[in-house]
Amino acid sequence: MLKRTKIVATLGPASHSEAVILKLIQAGVDVVRLNFSHGQPNDHIERAKIVRKLSQENNKHIAILGDLQGPKIRIKQFKNQEVLLKSGHIFQLSLTIHPKKGDEKGVGITDKNLIQDCKINHILLLDDGNIKLKVASKTKETLTCKVIYGGILSDNKGINLEGGGLSTAALTEKDKKDIKLAAKINVDYLALSFVRNPDDILLCRQLFKKAGGQGGILAKIERAEVVASQEKLKAIIQVSDAVMVARGDLGVEIGDAALVAVQKNMIKTARDMNCPVITATQMMDSMINKSQPTRAEVFDVANAVLDNTDAVMLSAETAAGKHPSNVVKAMHRITQVTEKNTKDIAIPLEKKQLILTSSDQTIAVSAMYAANHLAEVKGLICFTKSGQTALWMSRINSILPIFAFSHSVQTCRRMALYRGVHPLQWQETSESLEEREHILKAHLKRLRFKKKDKFIITFGSTHKITNTLQLFEL
Repeated sequence: MLKRTKIVATLGPASHSEAVILKLIQAGVDVVRLNFSHGQPNDHIERAKIVRKLSQENNKHIAILGDLQGPKIRIKQFKNQEVLLKSGHIFQLSLTIHPKKGDEKGVGITDKNLIQDCKINHILLLDDGNIKLKVASKTKETLTCKVIYGGILSDNKGINLEGGGLSTAALTEKDKKDIKLAAKINVDYLALSFVRNPDDILLCRQLFKKAGGQGGILAKIERAEVVASQEKLKAIIQVSDAVMVARGDLGVEIGDAALVAVQKNMIKTARDMNCPVITATQMMDSMINKSQPTRAEVFDVANAVLDNTDAVMLSAETAAGKHPSNVVKAMHRITQVTEKNTKDIAIPLEKKQLILTSSDQTIAVSAMYAANHLAEVKGLICFTKSGQTALWMSRINSILPIFAFSHSVQTCRRMALYRGVHPLQWQETSESLEEREHILKAHLKRLRFKKKDKFIITFGSTHKITNTLQLFEL
């Protein structure tokens, strides 16, 4: 059984070698993530080369996602690497404290905007919410805070403002350098962190194209003010090629309890707007060290699958964990079993408020309707130049696989993220229908389909736009 939900795996020190990356691909990875927050440029270049090489050798299209660090506000360093903060004590966050001489009284910070944006009684969350501070007073250079929840605080931990609202720009100078690196690597998707508005995406796209990048721009949704406004969320999705439910910083800003409904709304909204969506952060966190996931992690992954997310993502589990390929195998198993035991045709097409705007979109929707209502159909086949027809098909719930053929290897890699879509490169040497049928039958036989199996096919009779639908028998 072909899985529909795609798997994104982050590469890092634990998954740097060709042998380990091969195991990840064989275990079911569809997209690899290069996290520009860590590692050196040469590390990312080398990993990308390995992925491209192994993809070609294994006849599988793997997308590469480059992830920009973004304006993460952090504390600087302590004299002794860490301090114990006690509840009720006073602690300062200051621009004037030496970058490496923080102590139990205070520590330096990386961004002056934090002081400008904070007001008296604002709540600051450090180290993913493990430390909670309340702003008692401020000057132009220092926030004096009362410790609400104490604990061990170590070097370089992140700072979030509860409820969001920090004004730091989404693109830093480091990000602008990494955009050039991403273009050099030829990533298929470039993820922008801490997106505030559509203009952030448009600027990122402009800089990426200027640097020679051809991939799509992915918006990481992790600011409270974005998910607080459905209008703002939709505006960002509208200009993005994909989005990510980035549950780490988002969960810190809005609180864990609110995250569940936000995730479900984001996935539904993105799918309704024909935009691929990734669900990310701590999905199988215990497997950084352990060989099996917890029951809660199994349910978390399964629920994202039931929400119809396009992909589920692994971060430290594969970048720094002890069992990178085993984590992917476990996630693959969970997604496949969940899909097998779920009737995915949840919303009949006639009940969806679809407004069709083009002939190719009309053909895609019609094909999905026909396939979902013809019991004998084993799958859908679409011939596509840009991948748009396959994307539209993947927005409609179905248990049937979508085999998307394209001349473009870049289109095939982009489609690797789409739920239920299995990209295949099409290298026909003539325009004859007979040759197309011959090559198509060879592909389907390799995929272990049998004689008399039926498929719905879509293609463009003019080779410019998808305008034809037909029933095909193997």
